[in-house]
Amino acid sequence: MAYRPPFTVSPTAISKVAEISALIERYIIRMEQEDGLRLRKANRIKTILGSLAIEGNTLSEDQITAILDGKRIVAPIREIQEVKNAIATYDLYPSLNPYSIEDLLQAHGIMMTALIDTPGQFRSSGVGVVAGTKVIHMAPPAERVSGLMSSLFDWLKRAKDHLLIRSCVFHYEFEFIHPFADGNGRMGRLWQSLILGQLHPFFQYLPVENMVYSNQDGYYQAINISTQKTDSGIFVDFMLEEILRTLKQHLETSDVGVNVGVNVGVKILAYIRLHPGCRANAIADAVGTSTRTVERYIRQLREQGKIEFRGVPKTGGYYIYEDTNDQR
Repeated sequence: MAYRPPFTVSPTAISKVAEISALIERYIIRMEQEDGLRLRKANRIKTILGSLAIEGNTLSEDQITAILDGKRIVAPIREIQEVKNAIATYDLYPSLNPYSIEDLLQAHGIMMTALIDTPGQFRSSGVGVVAGTKVIHMAPPAERVSGLMSSLFDWLKRAKDHLLIRSCVFHYEFEFIHPFADGNGRMGRLWQSLILGQLHPFFQYLPVENMVYSNQDGYYQAINISTQKTDSGIFVDFMLEEILRTLKQHLETSDVGVNVGVNVGVKILAYIRLHPGCRANAIADAVGTSTRTVERYIRQLREQGKIEFRGVPKTGGYYIYEDTNDQR
């Protein structure tokens, strides 16, 4: 029987997946504005800052920006190395396959270069997670790590759950297994971001790590409760809320307005993404406008290459164009 991690998809999770899916379309438009390149760079810096700060790195946003720009700074050598490694790893992001263990090992090798003795290798000894002087989690024995990771990646590839859900479950299971001697936290967050990149590449620039950094207590509490219950549903709910909050925050602080026409288009795209194969009348009912209006927007979206119609006129329906060859 194929492996399936223990998790429950709550009504809260289902609701948040729908909300996030709708906001994704708006965020895509935001990232395509003229200042999108500036925004992507700023978010990359926030991502590195958040992920490393959780692990104790004290470098500021200005210092990370300076390193990214190739400037010299005065700071602890190890912390500078951590930032350089993170930059190099995130530069590799577009070429990494989230379904590949080999790519995971490659990324860890870069992320932990000159920081540990065995970068890019699964651990060969036992590890535990410590809070103060108390061990709060003993990871599985080292001899089980390779098999557990193979099973986890196999599940990630074949599971039919929404990719948002799978990304959160993977993140939790990764931290539970703790496959490396060090760097598990930053790699787990990177890999969830990479998995989410299969939904849309902009997740590379969405600083979910920074949101986790601002709510570390909630992050570790969700992990601990999930471990106690042997069900990562609590962690899934937490991470979906963080993703949703991040999207909302960036859209609310945006100085680029989205007009009514674009809002209708966003709603149509979001509905089609959640209901592939739907027809114009169903979309009209869902977004609260006339079928004729929906058909007008559909023509525009098809011309823009965002959606396509599959099947014959009487029984076919609309699909997001990128769904043709994706792994959702």
